[in-house]
Amino acid sequence: WQTENGVLLPSLQSALPFLDLHGTPRLEFHQSVFDELREKLLERVSAIALEGKVEERYKKLEDLLEKSFSLVKMPSIQPVVMCVMKHLPKVPEKKLKLVMGDKELYKACAVEVKRQIWQDNQALFGDEVSPLLKQYILEKENILFSSDISVLHNFFSPSPKTRRQGEVVQKLTQMIGKNVKLYDMVLQFLRTLFLRTRNVHYCTLRAELLMSLHDLEINDICNVDPCHKFTWCLDACIREKFVDNKRARELQGFLDGVKKGQEQVLGDLSMILCDPFAINTLALSTIRHLQDLVGQDTLPRESPDLLLLLRMLSLGQGAWDMIDSQVFKEPKMEAELITRFLPMLMSFVVDDHTFNVDQKLPSEEKGPVPYPSTIPEAFTKFLQENRIACEIGLYYILHITKQRNKNAFLRLLPALVETFSDLAFSDIFLHLLTGNLTLLGDEFALEEFCTSLFDGFFLTACSRKENVHRHVLRLLLHLHHKVVPAKLESLQKALEPTKQSGEAVKELHTQLTEKLELHKPSPAEVTETPPMELPLPTVPTPAPR
Repeated sequence: WQTENGVLLPSLQSALPFLDLHGTPRLEFHQSVFDELREKLLERVSAIALEGKVEERYKKLEDLLEKSFSLVKMPSIQPVVMCVMKHLPKVPEKKLKLVMGDKELYKACAVEVKRQIWQDNQALFGDEVSPLLKQYILEKENILFSSDISVLHNFFSPSPKTRRQGEVVQKLTQMIGKNVKLYDMVLQFLRTLFLRTRNVHYCTLRAELLMSLHDLEINDICNVDPCHKFTWCLDACIREKFVDNKRARELQGFLDGVKKGQEQVLGDLSMILCDPFAINTLALSTIRHLQDLVGQDTLPRESPDLLLLLRMLSLGQGAWDMIDSQVFKEPKMEAELITRFLPMLMSFVVDDHTFNVDQKLPSEEKGPVPYPSTIPEAFTKFLQENRIACEIGLYYILHITKQRNKNAFLRLLPALVETFSDLAFSDIFLHLLTGNLTLLGDEFALEEFCTSLFDGFFLTACSRKENVHRHVLRLLLHLHHKVVPAKLESLQKALEPTKQSGEAVKELHTQLTEKLELHKPSPAEVTETPPMELPLPTVPTPAPR
């Protein structure tokens, strides 16, 4: 039996006793030969998949699969069967069903085979994708609540290319491969989740996924996604954090080029523009344009570039409503936004310039000119009722904070207590604001500044919004040593977690308490310690000679 079933090589029969002398079992020898043959077979299968005419090579592989599939559950043969299936562009339906029905086989098969299973089984694909999407959202939220508070390294610091290297985007890109059907499924999941949760990070993933496929030059997908060129152009703007004139014209061309009957593409474009990274770029560009207009004595309505930025902001901010209502047309821009709100913002810029010039002029009898402290009622009303105005207003406040302009910041802060759908208490704004406030660190030593910031703004929402509670604690953990001591004590009490508070708030409050304990000056020692100055012995004065 051994002779019949062994390796039939005449020269081998006389060599085998040598192995016996070395105490090597025949099993070990046969196993190593088997492993070697399997490796050769795997190489051959991969080679067959690339040689000869397409029909012939696949016919060979199909025959091989037919012969070997019955052994698929044998661990030693399984890799070969899986390799054959991996190289077949269309595995027979019957075999796919058998793989799908067996958990172990499904787990062992290559992603190329899984794609064939997934494309006709949306629920199974959804189960695979769902944990990745949850992980993605969690990663974004962890960055927003990170304990590092800095102006230089914030949520928007990583470049688009760096972000696309993230684990989730890479895994999804690999799962999709060149399969348009799977790509469409992922987009459908993202749209559904965005509708269900209003979470804008799904919009970021929509753009990142497309650009990741673009990086790999997967034209099968990029060429059929109508948003590809628009996203590619916007991606370049996000990289520069500015929309220049040339790219602005390109983006406008895409928006104007949406043909009748293809309006549905606006739903996808609006989702791409709703990505916080796109909104950030558009808002920063808008603030920059407004400052330029002040220098040029030009009104907002006379700047086509500014109007285009507002058009894109409006489309991005209207993404949820558009996808929800399935009415695909660009939201109408309110004229008052351009004719009243933006000129009002420009007047704030002018106020700053005027004040700075006044400070430099030699003071006369009338004394120094005070900084304007009131804000027009219309400004507060715009922030409450108009989403675009609110977004631009918030970015203007971030801009003045970054410039360390305390006067302008304290003047506009009261307008943030009530904003359109509480945008001033959103995680992205608070993440950026806390980062920028580190530049005003020295102002925290002033009671008046702390009262305006904490009592007048943060604490108004802490009890009803846990995220605000977390952001304030993050800020205090970073700046507690600069805050006026009496205020710090009352803040510590005001920010104590309630029974309803989550673990994150409790953890942050504990950290703050520990830091403050370490920072407290030790109580003065009781006067039992001997005084440092020892009494000098009395020396008699020498008698005069």
